[in-house]
Amino acid sequence: MNITNTFEHPSPVIEKFLRYIAVDTQSSETSGAHPSTEKQKVLGRMLAEELRAMHAENVVYNEEHNYVYAAIPATCEADEVVGFISHMDTSPETSGTDVRPQFVRDYDGSDIPLGPAVRGSGDAPLVLSPKQFPELLEYKGKTLITTDGSTLLGADDKAGVAEIMAMAEVLLKDIEAAKAAGTEPQYRHGRIAIAFTPDEEIGEGTAFFDLEQFGADVAYTVDGGALGELEYETFNAAAATVTVKGVTVHPGEAKGKMVNAAAIAAEFHCALPADQVPEKTEGREGFFYLCEMKGETEEATLQYIIRDHDRGLFEEKKQLLRDLEARFNETYGAGAVTVTLKDQYFNMREKIDPDYLYLVDRAEAAMRDLGIEPHIQPIRGGTDGASLSFRGLPCPNLCAGGHNFHGRFEYVPVESMERIVELLLHIACAE
Repeated sequence: MNITNTFEHPSPVIEKFLRYIAVDTQSSETSGAHPSTEKQKVLGRMLAEELRAMHAENVVYNEEHNYVYAAIPATCEADEVVGFISHMDTSPETSGTDVRPQFVRDYDGSDIPLGPAVRGSGDAPLVLSPKQFPELLEYKGKTLITTDGSTLLGADDKAGVAEIMAMAEVLLKDIEAAKAAGTEPQYRHGRIAIAFTPDEEIGEGTAFFDLEQFGADVAYTVDGGALGELEYETFNAAAATVTVKGVTVHPGEAKGKMVNAAAIAAEFHCALPADQVPEKTEGREGFFYLCEMKGETEEATLQYIIRDHDRGLFEEKKQLLRDLEARFNETYGAGAVTVTLKDQYFNMREKIDPDYLYLVDRAEAAMRDLGIEPHIQPIRGGTDGASLSFRGLPCPNLCAGGHNFHGRFEYVPVESMERIVELLLHIACAE
């Protein structure tokens, strides 16, 4: 195993990926702007310029909201325009500033030392270990790109962005070469639409997505995990804010007078099912995720996300919060607890099954043709495709290749990204 800070002669997709992760595109859940951070526009402009340089058609950069649209012209007749979409932002959960990747060649299955958790802090180095992440053992002999332990990597979803851009470069070069030689292009495909979005990580990636400008009949998001993942089910998703109002009184005179909002907030959380949390659920099991808790005697807030693949169970979870609101107000007085709920997206299976399952079949067949074992599974999360499916653009999700998204242990195998470019080409050119 050889760990270095440089990668000589990267393939086109890896070269693009390394350039893209150098741009900080972390989104923000609190800014209220669209896009939520101005720095995302740096990558948006970069991608638009690259697409123009490739001679893509109809390249449009929406400067106000940071969307990139383009098209690859058809080389043969086709029944539909197929699109490919990835998002440019990275998670607010971990810093995306000054990403310094490291390269692990010929991975041997042992622990991978990362840099210190905070550069220059003197903390003990982090270790990416198969004891904690056993799927690492599937990549013995491969080349991995990891973080240095101080930031996330950005494979979610700059791996997908790079893979789409690499696919586009292959197809556009093929068209240009055929024109120059006066021959037919090697790749036969209909018109292909491309788009890159901001703010997917905060659930706002499609807020200003222009379906007409995109111009696709059907599409795929390239926003999944390991090579072979293929998904057309997402969670139903909502956000909840629980606000608790208290009464502050000197603790020496508090009996019968003080109402401790922080204590009530803790009691409220403990009233939720203890086994319905992310760390105790898997597959299609839903959960309440306490993302943030803060407060004092006078006021406290709890921030939750609520998830379930089953629409009925999803509605039951929301109703439980309303029922607890009523119960706590009966105990502590009217207005003591306020629950605010906001639906974020719904399970896209409702829009894909059965009329658009052929999109899943097409991707599965392409994987098998390339010797990639398909893993069709529900997403324990969401994608831009969930919202777009409900807006009339059926949009299953394809693998992008990475692991351990949103944190310092994120990594992506080089070989997976290269195979995914092949996969996108195969899907794009499927008859």
